[in-house]
Amino acid sequence: MSQSNTALHKGLRNITDKLPTTITPAIRRLTVGSLIGQGVLIVSGGVVRLTGSGLGCPTWPKCTAESLTNTAEMGIHGFIEFANRTLTFALAAVGLALLVMLWNMRKERKDLFWLAFCLLAVIPAQAVIGGITVMTGLNPYVVSLHFLVSAALVVVSMLLVNRAYGRTGRTAPQGAVRARPLVRRVSVVAALASYLAVVLGTLVTGSGPHSGDSTSPRMELNGYLVTRIHAVPVYVLVAAALLLVILVWRNDSAVILRNGAILLFVCVLFQGAIGYWQYFTGIPALLVGVHMLGASLMLAVGTNMVDVALNRGKDPITAG
Repeated sequence: MSQSNTALHKGLRNITDKLPTTITPAIRRLTVGSLIGQGVLIVSGGVVRLTGSGLGCPTWPKCTAESLTNTAEMGIHGFIEFANRTLTFALAAVGLALLVMLWNMRKERKDLFWLAFCLLAVIPAQAVIGGITVMTGLNPYVVSLHFLVSAALVVVSMLLVNRAYGRTGRTAPQGAVRARPLVRRVSVVAALASYLAVVLGTLVTGSGPHSGDSTSPRMELNGYLVTRIHAVPVYVLVAAALLLVILVWRNDSAVILRNGAILLFVCVLFQGAIGYWQYFTGIPALLVGVHMLGASLMLAVGTNMVDVALNRGKDPITAG
């Protein structure tokens, strides 16, 4: 081995020796930051769409043919679109920092490491899809895909948070709660219903009035019909969330399950109320933005519930 290679190897070894070998508060904060950031990205994407700023930066990866950033001539639309792009890079930096911090635990904590790897790997793909969105003039189907990738990143981030805090995963602490079979099954139904509602919600949005730019096409779908279809998994989700609350309410050993079920039920009621409110008031932009925030919350709490319910842990207590 050459001297230069030896020096490089020693340098890398010195760096890795300084990295954590156990889950630290900094790692936990990074996972929480990623979860919050992915939710903010969804909301900021909504702001881009609702303010008609989808083509505020008309090119990609630059904002204009000559400038990487927005210019004063582009006005508020350029600023909003570029801010949304910048947030993606910030989240990539968080993902990279998290992966580096977990490097020494890549064998012992494969669950955390590979989730962090997936998070970091998908973020650049999300940026590319965003570029395709611009290049296709905000094609509504590409816009929907762009949103759904962000939705998937919320799910991954929620799983990271639970494992970093020892709530779920193979290294969950002694005495972790194991839900009864019925609770596990209903939790799966609730999570799948929440995901399906989000997917179908993109069809409602794609056929609605908020295209992101006045020149952008819309999905040629019957708005009334797709709204009714979108409501079906929401009804299932409400019923499943209520049943979960009933199933775990009286079990003192299932605090984590009870809290997850209550949070899920409250969030789905909030999201459903906003959905109906916006539908019967002509889909105002502000309520659409709040509904997008609700979508990110639903993705997180639905994932949390099924993750906690399916957790095996070590010698878990049967609960629920």
